[in-house]
Amino acid sequence: MKTLRLVVALVILMISQSNIASAQTRPAWATETKEQKVKRMKWWTDARFGMFIHWGLYSVPARHEWVKLYEKISDEEYQKYFNIFEPDLYNPKQWAAMAKKAGMKYFVITTKHHEGFSLWDTKYSDYKATNTPIGKDLIKPMVEAFRAEGIKVGFYYSLIDWHHPDFEFDATHPPTPTGQAEREAANKGRDMKKYQAFMKNQLTELLTQYGQIDVLFADFSYPGKGHAEWDSENLLKLVRKLQPNIIVNDRLDLDNTDWGWDIKTPEQFMPREWIKVNGEKVPWETCQTFSGSWGYHRDENSWKSVPQLIAMLIETVSKGGNLLLNVGPTARGEFDERANERLEGMGEWMKEHSRSIYGCTQAPDSFKIPQNCFLTYNPERKRLYIHLMQWPFKSLHLEGYKGKFKYAQLLNDGSEVKFYSPTQEGSHTTETTKEGDVILNLPVQKPNVAVPVIELILE
Repeated sequence: MKTLRLVVALVILMISQSNIASAQTRPAWATETKEQKVKRMKWWTDARFGMFIHWGLYSVPARHEWVKLYEKISDEEYQKYFNIFEPDLYNPKQWAAMAKKAGMKYFVITTKHHEGFSLWDTKYSDYKATNTPIGKDLIKPMVEAFRAEGIKVGFYYSLIDWHHPDFEFDATHPPTPTGQAEREAANKGRDMKKYQAFMKNQLTELLTQYGQIDVLFADFSYPGKGHAEWDSENLLKLVRKLQPNIIVNDRLDLDNTDWGWDIKTPEQFMPREWIKVNGEKVPWETCQTFSGSWGYHRDENSWKSVPQLIAMLIETVSKGGNLLLNVGPTARGEFDERANERLEGMGEWMKEHSRSIYGCTQAPDSFKIPQNCFLTYNPERKRLYIHLMQWPFKSLHLEGYKGKFKYAQLLNDGSEVKFYSPTQEGSHTTETTKEGDVILNLPVQKPNVAVPVIELILE
């Protein structure tokens, strides 16, 4: 028995190593150099701020986008949401206008979430928006509206499908049946090869019928389903062929390659520093919600405040990343008042402070971060931005900044901020600093903005 266990363990190890080796082998079609990738991704790196939109049948129960799984709702019971889905107030021009006003430069829409419902008129499924009471493709007018506002277009596509008859049951997905024996019985006749073809067909529609698509957010791999189940290499090959300039996230289970993803996507937390892979800084984007869920959740009360969201954006950019901030529209097709309030608040701040966000990144290590501040840096314009999360009394000390900048101003109104480097002690009211340091002379009263920013024009 011991020998048998050892043999089984060795076989599993060999299969695992074979899968890893396969994933690590660079395919012939993946020829892009690092320099070409930087050029392809420049618009995204400069944009820094995008809108995520989670919208589907789950907006009808309004209890979280995973309501079908969390409440173990069967296909038959969930069908009632399909039968009454009618977002008659849907006006994508209003959505696009709100995104632009908030300062967002790209958006990503859930074309199909885990529930398996498609928002466009796909030929490969009857489980789609055109067969609901709304009776039309919801993606086309959305793409046109956002594109008209100069906002780049991104598609989210779920690799998981709780509705498709060939998606094989595992320990987590789909939500019912829940018993192992029932799941094994339900898997008879299901074929992941057919499901792989279905995904490729749907993605071909999405990537050929709506013009240039700038981002693909594929979601997601987990124990039980990975690159083998998704046929990730061939899926990505297809995506690259159809949209050569598209930016693809990191959830196809090709993490251990340097060609299988463009960006890392930490979700619902703030990384402590710029994300690195094998010691090298990589492009990254944190996706975050206004509250706890992604889809519309009527009774959720954990909504973040406007200052908290602005701080999140600033901190993300200060660490070299992008923020993809989510909205969950209602079943009637509108952003609810809580979302609008926060988008308007962020837009009000961005109107005067976007220079400290767009085209910016982490400041060089030679600039020490002042207390209670975040720094962002625009290398092309040679500007350093000090975001004051807590307004100090009268003075802000900048250690080691002497001779590094020639002018300072408040970004919200462009008013001058005087600075000096007094090292000679005087009376008990004399403020001094160390050699090489600078004191910014600030007004006692904080500017009437959520987060004040000081712009330093560097030497």
